[in-house]
Order: sequence, then C-alpha cells, then structure tokens
Amino acid sequence: MDPLFLLLVIIIALALIFDYINGFHDAANAIATVVATRVLSPKTAVLFGAVLNFAGAMAGTEVAATVAKGLVNPAVISLETILCALIGAIIWNLITWWKGLPSSSSHALIGSLMGAACFWVGGMDGSTIYWDKILQKVVIPMFSSPLIGFFLGYLVMAALTRIVYKFSVNRINQVFKPLQILSAGFMAFHHGSNDAQKSMGIIALSIGLYLHQPDVVIDYRIIVPCAIAIALGTMSGGWKIIRTIGSKMIRLQPIHGFAAETTASLCIAYASHSGIPLSTTHIITSSIMGVGATKRLSAVKWSLVGSILWAWVLTIPVTFFLSGGIAWLYKFIKGAF
Repeated sequence: MDPLFLLLVIIIALALIFDYINGFHDAANAIATVVATRVLSPKTAVLFGAVLNFAGAMAGTEVAATVAKGLVNPAVISLETILCALIGAIIWNLITWWKGLPSSSSHALIGSLMGAACFWVGGMDGSTIYWDKILQKVVIPMFSSPLIGFFLGYLVMAALTRIVYKFSVNRINQVFKPLQILSAGFMAFHHGSNDAQKSMGIIALSIGLYLHQPDVVIDYRIIVPCAIAIALGTMSGGWKIIRTIGSKMIRLQPIHGFAAETTASLCIAYASHSGIPLSTTHIITSSIMGVGATKRLSAVKWSLVGSILWAWVLTIPVTFFLSGGIAWLYKFIKGAF
C-alpha cells in the first residue's frame, strides 16, 4: 500500500475520532441546560441533540473552508503536520473532558494546527501563519464572544424577567418548558453547523494535499461522515461537562435555559454564516453566566468560572506547543531513520 495513502486514511480516521470526541466533549453546549432544568430526560436530550447536530452539520461549509485554507498557509502544510495536529487536539480534548472543564474543541484544533505547522517548517512568520486571519477570525472572537454572550444573556434574561414578573413560578415553568425545547434544538442545530465543519476542513485539506489539488473541495462524501461522527459523539453524552455547565455554575430554571440557549445560538448562527470557527463552548457558558447574573452576581459560582476561564486562555498556547512538540519529535524520528 502507498505509504501516503495509508497516512491519509489514518488522518481521516483521526479527524472523525476528533469529531466524535467533539460531539461528547461539547454535547453539553447543546443540551446541558435542558437536562439541568429537567425539561428533557438525559437520554431524550442526547438523542434530540444528536439528530439536530447532524442536521446542522449538513447545513453549510463556510467554517470548513476557513479551517482548511484560511488560517495556515496550505503550502507549508503536509499530511504529517495534520497528523500531529489531530493527535495534539485529541489529547487536549480528552484531558479537559476528564477534568470536566468546558474548553473549546475549535481552539484546540486551531492551536494544534498552528503549532504543528510552525514547528515542522521552523518558522512563525506570515508565510506560515496568516496572522491577520488568526486575529480576525480566532483571537478577536475568542475574547469578544464571551463578553457578547454574557451581556446579551444578561439583557435577554432581564427583559424576560420584566415580562413575566407578575406570573407565578409554576406558570413561568409551564410557558418556558416547551420554549426551552425549541431553544435547545436551535442551539444543537447551530452547534453542529459550526463544530462539525472543523473536521470537514481538515479532511478536505488532507485529501487536497494527497491529490495535489490547489483547491479545497468539500462535498457530501466529507460532510456526511463528519455529520454522523459528531451526532454519534453527542449521543454518547459528556456527562462531566454537562454537569459543570448545567448545574455547577448556577441553578437553572426553564426560563434561564431558554434565555441562554437563544442568546448562544443566535451568536453561533452569525459566526457560522461568516465562516468564523467560533467556540460554541465559550458562548453558551458565558451566556449562562450572564443569565445567572440577573439573579445576583453571587448566584454564579465564580471559583468554578475561574477554572473554566483558565482552560479557555490556555487551550491555544498549550495545544500549540503540544502539537508542535509532537511534530518536532515526529520529524526527529523520521530523520533518524
């Protein structure tokens, strides 16, 4: 068998594994609030989320195109660097899942791809990394999206509170339980539309490198397997992170879940349309914080938020050096033999 073809097969398998891990790692993004408020049972919620994740993943390729050719110069990318990037991203996702921290799978993959490319070619200038695109589509959204999520979540929840303040608690729950199912579905759809596309971009880039094609082609043969992988991952659940987002940060009622999910899904929908590989984890977590802050600031467990923020800040630099180290080791061993 052609060694390069074997390497391509391994990369595609790892990309689908990453997509699957993304599904159960980030399942909390779509269903944590609907589970925490007991609007849906856990089993029903993961199935509901999986179906809509699949549908969302089939809905577009703008983010996939950004990952494939918009951040790192394809001319300096090889199949080996993509392999190292995927290994680094998978390791980080498993570590944060084990710790129950809702880190960004998107930033793990982007940081890993940047690190593997830089260490492989031995340079970090503009001929390797499109720093202007990294700033525009990764760094600025990384800092702005949590702030937007927090303040929009706060404003939406404050507006809803003003509307329903005369209602009894039972009446509010009766109204917002079905509405929260709709908002959770909206969130799951847009989570799939953004997150599954990262693996699509990696696979399309790898196939293009193998075939020596200058253009990246993302068709149904790539889209469907990635949609299935993230849906299966979501069905597996991600209970540690679901508990962190859904109940450890703040006690949620259906109205809170509706406000947070609606806020987050609207932000993700805009990012997907614009080709921005947004962290769905950042936006839903910060939206929940904003919603919780309308009760009182002390209602949010800020010590836990601090741990989450550290995971957010560290994801790109840690995966950069982790995958870079893997690439350097791979290159060293390859040169030795």
